[in-house]
Amino acid sequence: MTKNYYFILISIIILNVNILSQDSLKIGADSVKGERIETQEIVITGTRTYKKIIDIPYSVFRVSKNEMIYGRNVNARDVLADVPGLFLQSRYGNEVRISIRGFGTRSNSGVRGIRILQDGIPESEPDGETAIDAIDYTSLGGIEVVKGNLSSLYTNSPGGVINFLTDLQYKQNFVKTTNEIGDYGLYMNGLKFGLITNKYRFFTSYSYRNFDGFREHSNEYIHLLNIVFDNYIDNKTTLTLYGNYVKGVIKLPGSLTKKEYDADPFQAYDVAVSSDFKRDTKNKGRFALRFIKLFGSKNEHEIEFTGFGGIKDLEFTTNTLYYLTTKYKLGSTIRYTNRLPVFKHENEFTTGIDYFYTNGPVSAYNNAGGIKQDELQTQNTESLSNIGFYFQNQFSIIKNKMSVLFSGRYDKISYLNNDELFGKRNSTRSFDQFTPKIALNYKIFPLIVLYSSYGLGFDSPAASEMENNILTSNQNATTLNPDINPQKSRNFEFGIKGNIMGEEEKENKTNKKETEFFEKFFFEATLFNIKIEDEIVPYSISDRPYYRNAASTNRTGVELGLKGEFFGGFEWLLNYNYTDFKYTNYTARILGTNGQFHDTTFSDKVMPAIPRQNLGCIFEYKYKFSNNVYGLLVFDFDYVDKMYTDDLNTEQTDSYIYANPMAGINLIFGEMSVLLSGGMKNIFNKQYVGFININANPEFNIGERRYYELGEPRSGYINLNLTYRF
Repeated sequence: MTKNYYFILISIIILNVNILSQDSLKIGADSVKGERIETQEIVITGTRTYKKIIDIPYSVFRVSKNEMIYGRNVNARDVLADVPGLFLQSRYGNEVRISIRGFGTRSNSGVRGIRILQDGIPESEPDGETAIDAIDYTSLGGIEVVKGNLSSLYTNSPGGVINFLTDLQYKQNFVKTTNEIGDYGLYMNGLKFGLITNKYRFFTSYSYRNFDGFREHSNEYIHLLNIVFDNYIDNKTTLTLYGNYVKGVIKLPGSLTKKEYDADPFQAYDVAVSSDFKRDTKNKGRFALRFIKLFGSKNEHEIEFTGFGGIKDLEFTTNTLYYLTTKYKLGSTIRYTNRLPVFKHENEFTTGIDYFYTNGPVSAYNNAGGIKQDELQTQNTESLSNIGFYFQNQFSIIKNKMSVLFSGRYDKISYLNNDELFGKRNSTRSFDQFTPKIALNYKIFPLIVLYSSYGLGFDSPAASEMENNILTSNQNATTLNPDINPQKSRNFEFGIKGNIMGEEEKENKTNKKETEFFEKFFFEATLFNIKIEDEIVPYSISDRPYYRNAASTNRTGVELGLKGEFFGGFEWLLNYNYTDFKYTNYTARILGTNGQFHDTTFSDKVMPAIPRQNLGCIFEYKYKFSNNVYGLLVFDFDYVDKMYTDDLNTEQTDSYIYANPMAGINLIFGEMSVLLSGGMKNIFNKQYVGFININANPEFNIGERRYYELGEPRSGYINLNLTYRF
């Protein structure tokens, strides 16, 4: 840390001294009570109805607020790194690739194959592409992660679903400031405000983040505004309004060749600098309305209506073009749930309809050093629509012991791309699929469960992946690629999860020795096998990404998660993943350096950008100095195995260990408190490849394969959160 950081920190304290306050969630006895029974947490994402994690027959994980309030919350990796089964590759700032069981790996920007929600409302587009720039990580109250195929409930979600939840669990009115400074020009400031009465709850937050970046040409800034208004019409009816707004710019340093990376991994690709690669979100906003009504003598029936609309103005650059895009969005969800018993057995039936539509122009001009020129090069109108019908029924075969779940979804996704400038043949394509799933849940003991599921998955190409080029069957004659098709999968998993001693401890407080030494122990182990047809894989031509289908892929893996509190305040968490992901039948026609087409086989090659093994371990110690002072110490490290960079497995990265210490203290003064924390990322300053640009530039110039982007070097940060409750 430089002296300037301490000067800024002192200035922040002086500016905010009049609003010192109590954090809305203390780390101490009260918060431990709320988190003690991990598997008894109620989630909605996994089944689209409220359910205990222990009763959901597949892998579900919830990241609690306790695990986020002390740490750095710059990007998705900061808040999701500890989830078993997730693999995250960070490029710079908020640019993070998220993959679950290999889904999402093909994306070199945004998220694919994993449905992203914010408060249950889609951040993902109808085609499955997601930019997660609207998530304010400093305002989250939790994150629900469903791992594995969920195509029977959500569109384009063969890898799972991640639902980012706004912190709405406060019990008092509050005002809170969040402030963070760190190396490489990181500083964040935010203001949060919450009101609560018997009739409503109102939450709003504003956050600003600036980051110079640790590579050349990787600076960014972003403004985030979020609003939630819960209106409790009566004890069975809720009307909720959601709003968010985003504005920001991120500069893109580009990927490096092996020679460039070895010489100076902090440098940017020279064309990225000269062409000013960037994404400039001029305006992005969304407004949503959700109505939920319970009825029946025992609330056996529930209906939900959600409607939302938004707009996104984005500008981005390539080495030759300056793009301007505008997207107008509309969507809705209607859901009905019936909880009446069937033949005196517990039964829950849910059905619903989802609709999502986007439309808008895409214009491209000449790019001269990052400045838009006047000559229009392309003018297209794009539209996407998705309509999906789903059902789910969970039936209790043996009361409190065994249940079976059936679910299914029909999706139709339509694409339209009209060339408004040159009269190029317009394209319309549509894909549809029914994806069923069956799952079993068997409780060996009340809090230890065996589960298994089998289902079909469906993942359509994103609109950006439909772009045509000279290597397709019609050699770029239409606006959309006529050859690329959705990837389809058959997904099997078998697992066990449970919480040992947590429930007994809660019900029986007399056994002091037992609860002092072994307060809780949560575990989960999952074996999965996925067979994919028409896997969508990326390749590049002259710095531009394109996509094609591989014939078939086989993915087998194991996910293991352990979390234990062995004596007062000390907690240990271990995550381990093993993967065996290979192309089983994949031949593609490529254009070689000699200008001739030739067929190349990739069969039996290992999928790139996926480590064979990765291990995460966290040691955490919470200490109560007094009723008004709480402390926290955390040390976590990750081991990531080597990874291939391309489908031919011609190059691979080195394995690495990434370690991060953090410490914090929470000082409480009645209704006021100060939370101060700080830490280091990559404390051993290990140089590693943080992001692999898969299959970059193999078609024309073998020497220009730009696969490599540096992972975050050692960097420190300090947080100061001040809250006043009233």
